[in-house]
Amino acid sequence: MMRVLSVASECAPLVKTGGLADVVGALPGALAAEGVRMRVLLPGYPAVMAALRDAAPVLAFDQLFGGPARLLAGQAAGLDLLVIEAAHLYDRPGGPYLGSDGRDWPDNPERFAALSWVAAHICAHGAGDWLPQVLHGHDWQAGFATEYLRAMGGRVATVLTIHNIAFTGSTDPGRIARLGLDPARFHAEGYEFFGAVSALKAGLMGADALTTVSPSYAEELMTPEFGMGLDGVMRHRREALTGILNGIDTQVWNPVTDPLIHPFGTPRSKSANKAALRAELGLPQAQGPLCVIVSRMTHQKGLDLVLQVLPDLLAEDGQLALLGSGDPELETAFRAAAADPNVAVRIGYDEALSHRMIAGGDAILVPSRFEPCGLTQLYALRYGTVPLVALTGGLADTVINASPAALARGVATGIQFTPVTAGSLRNAVARLCALYKDQKTWSRLQKNAMAQPVGWDQSAKAYAALYARLTA
Repeated sequence: MMRVLSVASECAPLVKTGGLADVVGALPGALAAEGVRMRVLLPGYPAVMAALRDAAPVLAFDQLFGGPARLLAGQAAGLDLLVIEAAHLYDRPGGPYLGSDGRDWPDNPERFAALSWVAAHICAHGAGDWLPQVLHGHDWQAGFATEYLRAMGGRVATVLTIHNIAFTGSTDPGRIARLGLDPARFHAEGYEFFGAVSALKAGLMGADALTTVSPSYAEELMTPEFGMGLDGVMRHRREALTGILNGIDTQVWNPVTDPLIHPFGTPRSKSANKAALRAELGLPQAQGPLCVIVSRMTHQKGLDLVLQVLPDLLAEDGQLALLGSGDPELETAFRAAAADPNVAVRIGYDEALSHRMIAGGDAILVPSRFEPCGLTQLYALRYGTVPLVALTGGLADTVINASPAALARGVATGIQFTPVTAGSLRNAVARLCALYKDQKTWSRLQKNAMAQPVGWDQSAKAYAALYARLTA
C-alpha cells in the first residue's frame, strides 16, 4: 500500500472550524479503497488528546519550539493518527487558532511551524518503523514542512493542498531564527512574501505538486481578483497545480440513515424535517420557501448581501433560518433581522442543528464572493435542499444552474448568479421563489439534486493517481 502522511491543523470529527476538517477526516477512508494507507498528523489539542485511544509514544523531542514534546501513535474516530503531545503549544482553552477572547494565539507561527517540523522529521527519519512515501500538507499550517524537509535532506514526494489562499500564515522576518528557518531562503523563490515570512508561500514554492479543492478555483487562483497577492506564484507553478473537487462523507451525510433528522429518501418525505425545523426555531407556516444558511459569518461568505435582499424574500412569503458565527457586526445585524417572525437566527456552531437545517430547508443560500469548493451546497444536494449559489470556485463546479436549457433537459440542480452583488442576488431570489411556486419543477430540481454524485470516489482516484505519479 502507498504510505501517505497527511498533515493538518484540524480534522473532523475531532476538531473542526470549517470544511478543511471535513476533508482531512474523510480522505483516509476514501483513499483506503485506492490502496493508500494515510496517517494523519495533528497537534495535540485537548479534544484530540481526550479522543486518542491506544496511544503509544514513537518519538520524543527535548526541545520543540519552546518545550519538550512527544509523538504519539493511536486511533480516534476510525482514523490512524500521529499526535504531537506538546503542552506548551497546544494544551490550552479556546479553538485551534484563537483564544477564548477571539484573538489569534500570539505564538501561532511557532505552534504550526512545530507541526510542519515534526512532519518533515517523520518523512526524513520515520515514526517508529513507519516511513511515508508522500507528505500531503493542508494549507499554511503545513507550509513550512517542505523547508524543513529540504534542510533535513528528506526525499519523499510532497503535495500541498490549498483550501483557502486568503490565509497565508505570514509573520515578521524577525521570527526567522526562532522558527528554525534557513535565512538564505528568505527571497522570492523561497518563503518571502511582500517582505514577510509566509508559511503558505514556502509550501507553494517548495512542494512537488499543488492541488486545490475545485477545478474552477485552480483557475481563479491565477488571477489578481482571487489570488490574494499570490497569483504570480500560482501562474509560475501552473504546471504543478491540479484542481481536485472535494467530496463529502456520504455515510455521515445520508438522509436515509442520518440519526440527527427524520430520515427520508425522496423529496416528498422531507416534509417532516421542515415541520420539525419550523417548530424548533419558532417559525410560523408560510407559503414561500424556507431558506437556510449554515456558514461562517465573514465578508467572504456574502452574508451582507443577504441582509440587503431579505425584505424581497419576506415579501414573497419566504423565510430565513441562519446558523453561524463570526463577524460581530454581521451577528448583530442578523439578530436584529430576527425581530421579524419569519427570520430565525442561531449564533454559534452546532453540528446536529446543521443537519436538521439542511434536511428541513427548501433551499440553501451560498452567496460567497469566493469559495474554493464549499461543502454546504454538497450536503444540501444530498438532502434535496436546492442550492442558490454564486458562480465562483467549487460552487460553479457542483451546481447545475436552472437555466431554460437545463430545465428543458431536466438536469438542473440549483440556481447560480453572477456578479456577486445585491442586485444579482435579488434577481436570483426572485427566480428561486418563482420556481418554488411551480411544485412540479421544484420537485424535479430536488430529485436531480439528490441524484448528484457528491462523494469522494472520483476525487480519491485522482489523489491516488497523483501520489503514484510522484513516486513512480
